[in-house]
Amino acid sequence: MSTLQRIAVLGGGPAGAFTAAGLASAGREVLLFDEKMAWEKPCGGGLTDKALARWRFLRDAQVERNWVSDCDLIAPSGRRVRFALDRHIAIFSRLTLNGLLLERARGAGAKLHCERALRIDQNAGGWSIQTARGTYAADFVVIAAGARNSLRRRFAAPLGPENFMVAAGYYIPGNQHTVQIKFLKGLHGYIWIFPRADHFSAGICGRMQGKSTAELRRLLEESLPEFGLKLDGASFYAHIIPSLTPDALRNSSFAGDGWGMIGDAAGFVDAITGEGLYYALRSAELLTNALLANAPEEYPALAKSDFLPELERAARIAGRFYGGEWMAGSVLERMIQLTQRSSRFREIMRDLFSGSQEYLDLRERVYNSLPRIVMEAVVSAVSNPFGKPRVPKVELLAGAGNRT
Repeated sequence: MSTLQRIAVLGGGPAGAFTAAGLASAGREVLLFDEKMAWEKPCGGGLTDKALARWRFLRDAQVERNWVSDCDLIAPSGRRVRFALDRHIAIFSRLTLNGLLLERARGAGAKLHCERALRIDQNAGGWSIQTARGTYAADFVVIAAGARNSLRRRFAAPLGPENFMVAAGYYIPGNQHTVQIKFLKGLHGYIWIFPRADHFSAGICGRMQGKSTAELRRLLEESLPEFGLKLDGASFYAHIIPSLTPDALRNSSFAGDGWGMIGDAAGFVDAITGEGLYYALRSAELLTNALLANAPEEYPALAKSDFLPELERAARIAGRFYGGEWMAGSVLERMIQLTQRSSRFREIMRDLFSGSQEYLDLRERVYNSLPRIVMEAVVSAVSNPFGKPRVPKVELLAGAGNRT
């Protein structure tokens, strides 16, 4: 097989920029197309310890980010628990993160074109990409332009509304080192307060087939005073997040003859949390490795043996997570109650937030630990019947100064 020398990357988000950098640094001719290049985005920007450990340059980069040391969870009933994260989350603004990855691609030799690909045609010699400024040739096309981008339809069947969540919210001036998450009764989603370096990303997400953007916005605005936040100087935003069903994850095409999809374009997003950055970068890495090995046909198998089982598991249990029952109560209420009352369960929650605990073996770990979890919860309830968590103050502050 001849070397796939000329690669066109359609989309300049984290997945596209990461791929462009990896291919260009290995000597491939890379053209990256995006009409906006680095831009701000409402949700996301949080990188777990799992991501930071795999891609050290993201931890070491001399750019602005906020290190989150604590998490505050609020149940639909109002029960809440705050606990320390032993492995901190780095929260970037998406403008900063995209800019960092795009500059990395540019420095590696990729050619960045601030223009939109209007038409893509395959021919005997590869691909022809047409923009308003001209026509470009490529041997292989990487689609990294988002799940609702019209370019996706050229390669795969469109995704129905059951495969998306709506996110809406505000950028609000302020700062802290605690991420806050509130669950609402009847909502397949949650409210989040993500503290970035100089502002909060305060948002809400829910199934597209559930509540409208206007309803989500109202629910968020009603909850903001609870977090001590006001809309003075705030900017509104809305966005669509892929949240594929198990069938869509199994059956949707994300690679073919001369092309491959990565990140949001392929729907690689956690259906429970809506987190997609790790999967964007990991899918980009796997496709890059396959292209450099001159074996792009291996990319689907690599993804299916790496992270797709985890995403499929998340998609299968998402409905039960938000609307199911466990131990004679709602899953959400029990989760927060046990986090409050059991040190063993808090360890599991910390590992979930760090990315070290996967869904695939979560049930086994919980049930193996259940006798101790129940014992701790009972002892806590007897000695502290009003529900205030008996967590040592030093634990709540553990690691607060360790933000590297």
